[in-house]
Amino acid sequence: MYLPVAQVIAGLVFLFLGGEALIMGASRLALRMGFSTLIVGLTVVAFGTSAPELFVSLGAVMDGLDDVAVGNVVGSNICNIALILGLAAMIRPIRINARLIKLDLPLLIAASLWLVIILLDDSVWRWEGALSILGLLAYVAFNVWEANREDEPVKEELQMASPKPGWSLTKDLAFIGLGLVALALGANWFVTGSVTVATLVGLSPAVIGLTIVAVGTSLPELAVTILASRRGQGDIAVGNVIGSNLFNIGAIMGITSAVHPVQRGEILWADMGIMLGLTLVLVPMLLLGPRLTRSRGAILVACYVGYLAWRVLLI
Repeated sequence: MYLPVAQVIAGLVFLFLGGEALIMGASRLALRMGFSTLIVGLTVVAFGTSAPELFVSLGAVMDGLDDVAVGNVVGSNICNIALILGLAAMIRPIRINARLIKLDLPLLIAASLWLVIILLDDSVWRWEGALSILGLLAYVAFNVWEANREDEPVKEELQMASPKPGWSLTKDLAFIGLGLVALALGANWFVTGSVTVATLVGLSPAVIGLTIVAVGTSLPELAVTILASRRGQGDIAVGNVIGSNLFNIGAIMGITSAVHPVQRGEILWADMGIMLGLTLVLVPMLLLGPRLTRSRGAILVACYVGYLAWRVLLI
């Protein structure tokens, strides 16, 4: 029992440190290459915080644990909205930028619906994964085109949050390389240890993916979102959650299923409905006022606690 627990702890540490190293190295490299801080914030940071999910899902599929891979995506999206965004709002009310409501949130709703649709036959095939990846690439390309049209307040917030190019190119590449290695090792240890521990206490692979793995791989999103909230950078806090959820569906589910078709397994339609429902709940919450208040954040956190309690009762 001690070895699996040690694997879980070591895996979490490596996932967190690997994600941080990848974000730092890739952000500095992108800035060095002349990309704007806006592009870096909306793409590199969002993908970097979702990198643990990618490595964990790929590792799970390679081990034949499709439930863990699908549950990781669905559970992470639930966790990002209900727990992470909720906690961030409870720490400090978050100012909402109009772009998030008009563009990014509707795209996330569409992406969530797409995930439900492609799982209707209980499988995600390679061509469906390829379409998911193309959709994400289109989103990134649009952000590149849109970058220079953003207003100054958004650029200033991202300027404050993005790392400045100060190291040599060699150090940037070293951070990227070390980050990728740490993510690969951390994902392997975390999945192996989590599955072993959860199996010993009677949890199914689906529940493991939806809860333990989802929360563990969402630690980078938690760190970035709460830090941005404490600094009063609301657009970055909300944007990181929405962007990470888009990357989870487009990149993680897309790349994983493109490598190997993925089965839904024991992931319930109720889990899918809760993921989609929480995404839709953000619409009235973000439209009710210019800020996501502490009370609304508390409602989101309560939803997540209720979801976990319901999932445990099903065991």
